[in-house]
Amino acid sequence: MIKIGQLQFPDPPVVLAPMEDVSDPPFRIICRQMGADMVYSEFISSDGLIRNASKSLIKLDIFPEERPVAIQVFGHDEKSMLEAVEMIEKANPEIIDINFGCPVKKIVRKGAGAAFLLKQDEMVRITGMIVKKTSKPVTVKTRLGWDSQSIDIVNLCEKLQDSGVAAIALHARTAVQVYSGHADWSWFLKIKENQRFKIPLIGNGDIKSPFDAEKMIKEYYVDGVMIGRAAIGNPFIFREISTYLKEGKILSRPDLAERVEVCRKHFTQSATWKGERQAIMEMRKHYKPYFKGIEGCKELKIRLMEATNSDEIHIILDQMKNKYKH
Repeated sequence: MIKIGQLQFPDPPVVLAPMEDVSDPPFRIICRQMGADMVYSEFISSDGLIRNASKSLIKLDIFPEERPVAIQVFGHDEKSMLEAVEMIEKANPEIIDINFGCPVKKIVRKGAGAAFLLKQDEMVRITGMIVKKTSKPVTVKTRLGWDSQSIDIVNLCEKLQDSGVAAIALHARTAVQVYSGHADWSWFLKIKENQRFKIPLIGNGDIKSPFDAEKMIKEYYVDGVMIGRAAIGNPFIFREISTYLKEGKILSRPDLAERVEVCRKHFTQSATWKGERQAIMEMRKHYKPYFKGIEGCKELKIRLMEATNSDEIHIILDQMKNKYKH
């Protein structure tokens, strides 16, 4: 078992990454049902929380069937982040995670997310204050460094450990890379070779298959794997990775009937939670990967993308299920 604070997880845990407009409760529930051992929330603005902004407050929603959950917060200063942590604690997640890795320009310009890679002493200091503020285990998600010339991740991970964090999730790209190029997994090994580093290291970046997960674990010694973009429209990846790691079995891809029903459930739960209009817009990023590899359904996928109401979406999903074969 892997321990994060006092929480125990299967060894190795397979985790859903925090992704804006993706890692919401409806999708988290589906990923848990598909085998994810833990799920992370979308990132939540500390400023938004303390202003009681509805867009931030709704992200505190947690449903019983998705636990264990880590709620992720980002901010640019200690005051707002500490106040936000108090509010997050009341939502009772299993873990509070700090986002020190988001490379999106509008976040970085505010001095938040990956901007802290340019002010690592402040990152460590604020982390220590948050650890002392809450009774929940605190984790950090970050990147290798701001750019390839400024990577000091081995020392940073040790300092974060010493500040009291219970685990670190590391995306093995720099902030400047955003999602370009390749994740450099060699840094996982360098971190694990540091004998002072004892807490779990969760690897993230370019895990697209069970074989990728196995390689990261066996060759780079991460304690768990975090799946991000490869899970969009593909929650089945958690079942595939978990089964392969635990049993050595390679599962076949889900058939069309299962894909349709999981997609339908995803949309229905999303519409119930956030409203039909927003669910229709946000589900569009999922449709193409949900039905990837299904021959002859291009026209129906286009219609799904253009659908404007729930009835239309359910009709198209029924047509897809009845007409096309995998």
